[in-house]
Amino acid sequence: MRIEQVGLLAAAVMLTAPAAAPRPAPVDVAIQTTVGTIVVRLDPARAPNTTKNFLHYVDLGTYNGATFYRSVSKAREPQSRIEVIQGGLNPLQSNPMTPPIALEPTNRTGLRNTDGTIAMARTSDPNSATTEFFIDIGDDSYLDAGGPTGPGYAAFGKVIRGMDVVRKIQRANVTTNPEMLSPPIKIVRISRLR
Repeated sequence: MRIEQVGLLAAAVMLTAPAAAPRPAPVDVAIQTTVGTIVVRLDPARAPNTTKNFLHYVDLGTYNGATFYRSVSKAREPQSRIEVIQGGLNPLQSNPMTPPIALEPTNRTGLRNTDGTIAMARTSDPNSATTEFFIDIGDDSYLDAGGPTGPGYAAFGKVIRGMDVVRKIQRANVTTNPEMLSPPIKIVRISRLR
């Protein structure tokens, strides 16, 4: 076979080879609460399953009327290793419409629990996340995979506007339990922006 034919054959193979799938674009969502709006940029390229799960509930309107019901603050609990606000549906009720998803650990996604990160809450079972989520305030690397929490918590996006609202929710009144907001802060709606 002549050199020209080899070159043409190689070019033909390159033209017929399937192109790599494009990386999914980030998705921005607005979390509208009664005290202000938080805009979060989700990362479906690095945390595809967690992002898909969250957007499933956003698109169904599941979070409309839900609440931020938990606030962890070192100001109230100096011994705490984390600072977060947590929201979603009533975590005390079982809901058969919310099947749990497999954990996408931070050591696989490359995402970290840092200031403004949104991550999925779960039980002691790493593969139990459904509708509950939290937003980190400050360095919460304690929640990353490989640390004291074992497999950690799945980070899947970052606040791009509204950290002042996050901090306002964190400072809201609590019950005798220093982590439960009283009253909870209502989530009016969570919707896609792009």
